[in-house]
Amino acid sequence: MALLQSITFKVLGIGALALLMLLPLAQVDGLIRERAGLREEARRRIGEAWGGDQVVGGPVLAVPRTLRERQPASWVAGPNGSSVKVEPGWADVQRSEFRLADTLAAQARLQVERRRYGIYEFPVYTARVTLRARFAAADLAPLRDAAAGYDVSRAQWRLPVADLRGLREVAGVRVNGELRRLEPADAVAGLAAVAIPLQARDLDDALLIEAEFELAGTERLQFLPLARSTTVDVAAPWGDPSFIGAGLPVQRRVAAQDFAAHWQALDLNRGFPQTVLDSDLDAGRLGAAAFGVALYQPVDVYRSNERAGKYGLLFIALSFVAFFLFEVLKRLRVHPLQYLLVGLALATFYLVLLALSEQLGFGLAYALAAAAVVLMVGGYAAAVLATRRAGVLLGATMAAVYGLLYALVVSEQYSLLVGALVLLGVVGLLMYLTRRVDWYADFGSAARRPASAG
Repeated sequence: MALLQSITFKVLGIGALALLMLLPLAQVDGLIRERAGLREEARRRIGEAWGGDQVVGGPVLAVPRTLRERQPASWVAGPNGSSVKVEPGWADVQRSEFRLADTLAAQARLQVERRRYGIYEFPVYTARVTLRARFAAADLAPLRDAAAGYDVSRAQWRLPVADLRGLREVAGVRVNGELRRLEPADAVAGLAAVAIPLQARDLDDALLIEAEFELAGTERLQFLPLARSTTVDVAAPWGDPSFIGAGLPVQRRVAAQDFAAHWQALDLNRGFPQTVLDSDLDAGRLGAAAFGVALYQPVDVYRSNERAGKYGLLFIALSFVAFFLFEVLKRLRVHPLQYLLVGLALATFYLVLLALSEQLGFGLAYALAAAAVVLMVGGYAAAVLATRRAGVLLGATMAAVYGLLYALVVSEQYSLLVGALVLLGVVGLLMYLTRRVDWYADFGSAARRPASAG
C-alpha cells in the first residue's frame, strides 16, 4: 500500500496521463488537416470559376518538322490474332520544333479582390498583361532550308497559359505590326496554349510579336523565361507579396498597400535550350524555370493551429508539473482523475482555438480560447487545492505560458531559440523549487486531503 502512495508512483502515473493526452491532441491535429483540406477544396472551386494559378509563357515559334529517326523493334497484330515482330529501322517522324524568342519583355498590372466560398476567403486578380517578343533573323534563317524537313506553311506562334478559363479579353495581337487573330492550339509541354498561324513571309526577317490581354487567376501569377533575355514587371495593390519560383526579382518595392517587382532572366538560367523538339521538353523542366509572385495572406489559421498543436504535449506536461508541485510543496493530495480532467480541458483549448479561428482570425480566437481555459482550470485548481491563492497563482502561470506559446507560434524565425531557452529556464525553476523535497519519503504519510474551497 505504501508503494501505491509513493511519490515515484505518483510521478509515473502523471507521466502516463500526460502521454494519454496525445490521443485527443492527435484527433485535433487530424481535424486541423481535414479543415485545411476543405480550405484547399474551396480554393480549387474558386479557381475553377474564376481562374486558377496562372503561368504565362512568352511567344513560342512552333514549326512542324519531318525527321528521320531510328525506331526500335516492336510487335504488331498479324493475321489470325498472331503477333508479328517489326525489326528496328529508320522512319520519317513528324515533330514540332519550338524556337524561342531572342528577347521578351512582359508587364502585368493586377487588380486584386477577394472571393469567398463558404467561410473561406481568397485573393483573386485580373491582370492586364502585355508581351513584346522579338525573334532574331539569324534564328529564323534555318527554317527556310526545305532539306532540313521544315514546313513553314504550318508554322504557328503559340502562347502557353496554364488556365485558359482565365483568359478574359484579347485587346490585340500583332505580328510585325499586322493585327492577327488568336485560335486554339496544341499544348506546349503540358501547358494549354493559343496560337496564331504564321505565313512564310513572316519568317523572312526578324519577327516581332506584340500581345495585350486580360487574364484572371487565383493567388499566383508566374512567367516562363522563354527567350534568351527575359524581363518581367509586375505591380499590384497588395501589401504582402511572396516572390516565388526559380528567381527572385532584381528590383522590388513593397509598401503597405502595394508592390512592384522587376525580374531579369537569361537562357543560361534555365534547363532547356533555345531550340527544342516537343518530345524533348517536358512539363517538369518547363515549370522549374517559372518565377513570379503569390498574393500571400499573412495569417494562415490552419498553419498557426498546427504550430500551436506541436507544443500541446509540452504545455499539458508543464501544467501537470505545476499541479504536482502544489501537491508536494503544500502536502496535498490530488486524485489522478482530477489530473485527467485538467488535461482534457487543456486539450480542448486546441479544438476551441481551431473552431474560433476560422470565424474570428487566429489572434482573437487564441485570446478567447486561452482566457476560457485559464478561468476554468484556475477555478478548478482553487477548489481541488483548497485555496483560492493556489488557483489564482496557477491561472496566472497558465496565462503566462499561453502568452509564451503565442509568441512561439507567431515568431517562426526565433521560435526554436525562444522555446529552448524557456524550457531550460523551466527545468531550472523546477530544480530550484524541489531542491529540498525528500523523494524517498512516503507521500501518503505526509499528505492530507484538501477541504472544500469556501
